[in-house]
Amino acid sequence: MNILYIGDIMGQPGMGVVERVLPDLIRDRAIDIVIAQAENVTDGKGMSVADMDKLSSLGVNFFTGGNHTPKLTELYSRLEDESQPVIGPANIASCPGAGYKYLDTQAGKILVVSLMGEKVGQPIEMSNPLVCIDDILRSQANVDKEAVVVNFHGDYSSEKRIIGYYLDGRVSMVVGDHWHVPTADAMILPNGTAHVTDVGMCGSLNSSLGVTFDSIIPRWRDGIQTANELEMHDTQLQFNAVLMTKSPGVIKSDSIERIQVITPV
Repeated sequence: MNILYIGDIMGQPGMGVVERVLPDLIRDRAIDIVIAQAENVTDGKGMSVADMDKLSSLGVNFFTGGNHTPKLTELYSRLEDESQPVIGPANIASCPGAGYKYLDTQAGKILVVSLMGEKVGQPIEMSNPLVCIDDILRSQANVDKEAVVVNFHGDYSSEKRIIGYYLDGRVSMVVGDHWHVPTADAMILPNGTAHVTDVGMCGSLNSSLGVTFDSIIPRWRDGIQTANELEMHDTQLQFNAVLMTKSPGVIKSDSIERIQVITPV
């Protein structure tokens, strides 16, 4: 089984590069399942129903979330519906839904879990992610699963690394995101779990994490409170993902590969 996990899709530039890259990638790499981080899809803050449907039509099978996921209430009914392939972090009190769902595939059920790190640069009411994932895995222990994919959305590299080793051998893959900057440490951990600290983002390449430099530098240099503005005029786009492969009948993974595509607009 080949599972592709796409990093944070940042606004319309991110949607555009996914539309350009994903269909050919699915065909050329024989990808079976596509999972994408969707908390930044609609103007950088959440995901609309229309944008979810658009990405689904491009080949995305499942959507994970983060701190921005609860901001668009139109998605709440889908977050709460077990048949809809979208989740927010399981350990955030303000996010509707359980934070984990199953994706039915020809090869079997895939359990997908979304978690938030405790250090995300803003006060958010949440439970401990390690305790949360233990509770989820325990409650789902008797369900036959072909794979378990855990997304960890957080700032601290230490948290992202630790949870990978904490879950090593118990899940198929742990993918970190939220930084929007890909790390060069995709690896199979000692007990067979595929792991990457941060998968990166999809969107503007020449930007501050998808945001204009003009909206960031005054805040840093002069202490001026400015609002983030998506970079909509870049001449280059980036697509970042990881591709995990696994054999049938076992939870552990065989390989993980970082994929980056830089393309002109």
